[in-house]
Amino acid sequence: MSKPEKAIFTNMCMIYDSYGNILVEERVKGSWRGIAFPGGHVEPGEAFTDSVVREVREETGLKIEHPTLCGVKQFHTEAGERYVVFLYKSDKFSGELSSSAEGRVFWIKREELKNYPLALDFEALVRVFEDDEISEFFCYEEDGKYAKRLL
Repeated sequence: MSKPEKAIFTNMCMIYDSYGNILVEERVKGSWRGIAFPGGHVEPGEAFTDSVVREVREETGLKIEHPTLCGVKQFHTEAGERYVVFLYKSDKFSGELSSSAEGRVFWIKREELKNYPLALDFEALVRVFEDDEISEFFCYEEDGKYAKRLL
């Protein structure tokens, strides 16, 4: 019988509109800085979908509806915990855009994303959001070096 592993559950959401815009966040807190999508931790006892709706509202002021789970990112922390990021997307939102302590949020054209200072591995992570053939971004250590796979 295998031993259960500890896990940390988080989320991230790509919010987009019908004009080719995506909502990005210039993350300023923690070690994962740069342009990314809004998201955060799942609270104990909270449904994963409820957590992404809550996090988006806290970080952007927008209320998203019917977020669709489109993939997962995972890696192990230095403490040996499995860090899981549930990846959602939504084009149904309401409210007034406002930034938070997590960082400034703003709309950009999707094709302009590469012109911004992106968070580590974010460009590859976006492929999971956009490509229906990819559902997982897996980070691991191989021969003492950082490695990643899109599956």
